[in-house]
Amino acid sequence: MTFEGIKQFYVNVEKEEWKLETLCDLYETLTTTQSVIFVNTRRKVDLLTDQMRGRDHSVLATHGEMDENTRDIIMCKFCCGSFRVLITSICDRLDVQQQVSLVINYDLPTQPENYLHRVGRSGRFGRKGVVINFATTKDDERMLYDIQKFYNVVIEELPVNVADLL
Repeated sequence: MTFEGIKQFYVNVEKEEWKLETLCDLYETLTTTQSVIFVNTRRKVDLLTDQMRGRDHSVLATHGEMDENTRDIIMCKFCCGSFRVLITSICDRLDVQQQVSLVINYDLPTQPENYLHRVGRSGRFGRKGVVINFATTKDDERMLYDIQKFYNVVIEELPVNVADLL
């Protein structure tokens, strides 16, 4: 996997409690085929899913503690296009097709090596993709720096015209 065709950005959200509002603002601004939102824990998957549904967003969720049959049903619904947004904490066993144009790292990965596995869910099969990373802490800023250094890439601040990129 490479970053070819994938534009990468970050948003300095400043406070953890502002992430949800920022995410909802993005979804009001953007028109995407499908997107994947990555968080770091099962608990956060459940919390964010409840919060998004509470704001009338139609989302699916999956995490490693779900049984395989349940995950398969969810992935089938997502891949066939019944839902546009998948919230997850797992990269492995997450086989999404070419329609994913946006990946949001609501939480940055804890290791730079995991970034490529998340980012690689967009821009597949020669299509263009966009990745938006939320940064709230000094640790997040360090992780963004480490990711850029590890992969020799530049992750720019999200431009105002992000809707034009999708």
